Amino acid sequence: MGATVLYIEDNPDNMLLVRRALESKGYVFIWAPTGLKGLEEIETKKPNIVLLDINLPDIDGYEVARRLRAEEKYKTLPIIAITANALKGDADKALAAGCSQYMSKPINIRDLWERLSEILK
Repeated sequence: MGATVLYIEDNPDNMLLVRRALESKGYVFIWAPTGLKGLEEIETKKPNIVLLDINLPDIDGYEVARRLRAEEKYKTLPIIAITANALKGDADKALAAGCSQYMSKPINIRDLWERLSEILK
């Protein structure tokens, strides 16, 4: 069984694209449509990595990252921000909130596979 990846993303189309791509490579895929649901899934399912949309319907991805980094047990959990926010400074803002890496949408699946492989090796 592969590594477990949680994708916190409110858009079902984006979720489905990533789900298919990751499951084809043997990853165990978990989806949460809101930031708060994502935090719950992290507590119960203990994913190896989190893919995090920034624009969520409840708390934004920045807040999710800050809450995770505030807890000692999640200080080293890899978090990749995946967002349509691609203006100057958006990557810095995601990294400052606690994300490990930043990717802009539309998602380049090959790049995502490479990043996951590198992080999870």
